[in-house]
Amino acid sequence: MIVFPAEYNARKEAVFKALAEVEGASRRLTAIPLNFHDFPETAARVAEALARAKRQPKGPVARWLKRQLLRGQYNWARRHFTKHPDQIALAWNGLTGSRMCFLQGARDAGAPTLYAELAPLPGRITLDPAGVNAEGSVPQGPDFYRQWAITHDTTSWRAIGAGLTARASRRADVGQAGGALPDTPFLFCPLQVPDDSQVTLFAGWCGGMDGFLAALAQAAAHLPAGWHLRLKEHPSAKIPLTAALAPLLATGRAVLDNGTDSFAQIAASRGVVTLNSSMGLQSFFHDKPVITLGRAFFTLPGLANHAPNQPSLNALFTTPDRQGFDADLRAAFLHWLGTAYYPAFTAPEGQPAQYDRDAFAAKLAQARAQARARAEPLPPRPPLR
Repeated sequence: MIVFPAEYNARKEAVFKALAEVEGASRRLTAIPLNFHDFPETAARVAEALARAKRQPKGPVARWLKRQLLRGQYNWARRHFTKHPDQIALAWNGLTGSRMCFLQGARDAGAPTLYAELAPLPGRITLDPAGVNAEGSVPQGPDFYRQWAITHDTTSWRAIGAGLTARASRRADVGQAGGALPDTPFLFCPLQVPDDSQVTLFAGWCGGMDGFLAALAQAAAHLPAGWHLRLKEHPSAKIPLTAALAPLLATGRAVLDNGTDSFAQIAASRGVVTLNSSMGLQSFFHDKPVITLGRAFFTLPGLANHAPNQPSLNALFTTPDRQGFDADLRAAFLHWLGTAYYPAFTAPEGQPAQYDRDAFAAKLAQARAQARARAEPLPPRPPLR
């Protein structure tokens, strides 16, 4: 059986329904139940989930109430999955707040967990027992993918990106139109939603969107003559970044283009710079060098160039035309993602979801296998010499 908090979103619920069909039994929680009998780990788990909560409570009373909610949810999940360790705890994203407490309670009880999220590749979905984005189980050693390329034909890797299109905009001032782009060289920066967990949790040394834009303002001054930085706000961002972008645009080395199609801007660019946006990964299909500042699962040597601090970012901007990548490694990486990591899943509006049943079953089995592995005692230490 899978157990999951309800999501009032058709695509998310379609993913859960597909998993339930494969598993054969499910329990949908309209609200995560509460229990106020604590475990030794309760306080620490609640503190971490509260610190990560997307909506931070305002004032001491609201903060206390939020803490009690998370406390009750963690305790309930811990007790429920202690009684039912064979059930799989499933949640969407699961990196913050209530869903984090729910999954952590299940994990601490020794039960399997499964995190669900959108995928950066078309026609696929993320299902990972360990987490999503930078906390997922994507191997972080280039040798893994080089070995994959030895045993698999990766020549079809470009087909994995077939159908990639720019996200439809929710804002009137952000579009995906055609139009001429300048012949002068530029780096393209597709901005992310400022309060998305990718930004709030994995921004690294930048600290968040404001720090990221400040870092770009410093780095832009190091671009060669004739180059500029081209930016576009995220089409799903509810709040414009007008004020935050002002210092960067005032340098005269940056341009905001919210109207032109995002992938057209990638294609015309000489490279892409991002915290950890999925568009950084998608730029691989356009054979563009990528610079990352935050934590991203695709920031491996040979795939992208990581800037761990301001001086290294400035140095990368000084020589934007010398940034490269390992094309064979990228081919192997994308082939593995598309054929072994992200299960096929589509949910056309008004139609039943289409998904790879075997791949979904494999993800459920992987969740159970990882739970068993966590429960196995460590081997004894060798005797001291």
